[in-house]
Amino acid sequence: MKTYKPVTKSTRQLATVEYRKLLSGHRPEKSLVRGKRNTGGRNAFGRITMRHRGGGHKKKYRLVDFRFDKKDVPARVASIEYDPLRSAFIGLAVYADGEKRYVVLPQRVRVGDTFLVSETAPVKPGNRLPLSKMPVGTFVYNIALRPGAKAALARSAGNYAEIVAQDAGYTHVKLPSTEVRKIIGTAWASVGEVSNEEYRLQVLGKAGRSRWMGIRPTVRGSAMNPVDHPHGGGEGRAGRGSRRQKTMWGKPAGKRQKTRRPKKYSNVFIVSRRRVGKRK
Repeated sequence: MKTYKPVTKSTRQLATVEYRKLLSGHRPEKSLVRGKRNTGGRNAFGRITMRHRGGGHKKKYRLVDFRFDKKDVPARVASIEYDPLRSAFIGLAVYADGEKRYVVLPQRVRVGDTFLVSETAPVKPGNRLPLSKMPVGTFVYNIALRPGAKAALARSAGNYAEIVAQDAGYTHVKLPSTEVRKIIGTAWASVGEVSNEEYRLQVLGKAGRSRWMGIRPTVRGSAMNPVDHPHGGGEGRAGRGSRRQKTMWGKPAGKRQKTRRPKKYSNVFIVSRRRVGKRK
């Protein structure tokens, strides 16, 4: 992490990732970059569907490959690059036949390293193979939920899931949330842990940096009126008045609440629910 001399109030606590040491400094591949319009958290009717979004610096969208449908062709990592729309680093993969694609990189991968997407690939960081071919204890990321599907789980910086069991055609995977879930063994995943593990240690230092990132201010529910939020009202600094934390719409919220729907389609695949409540 990079820290700064406290020449201003905002730099006193500021801590950022040392991107110059971790990235290769290459410009984005033009054929894999598209323009992106900022929605400001609004849908097609102009109504806010995601709060606290808006403003921020303009960003270009990198076409990152999450399907990995190019199998049995070795690829070389030509560059390690920053992606403004995700926390992990991406790499330009150049396949043996000349095709170029962006992929999310694992930790400890350098420019010039190779990886392989194959059922017979060795269990080595960066390689991708079916979950049933991996031994118990393997760390994986970019996990697909069914054969041929795009990677859906463990994709953000520093994340990984652990294979804890192989049973009756299903692989039991412990996810970053501590949930243990059954995934069909013919689904694919990449070996390793997602890059840029220091991302969570960043300290923005000032409110302006949040605005540059497109994050607008968040108002506490306890600072609102009762008509605006279940936690609102009261004389002075009052507590929320209820045992459970709630959203603006009265639904359970927070890290100590169970929010999963009782009849969600994937409940049958849950072996062990994620841990909730106060940590001991």
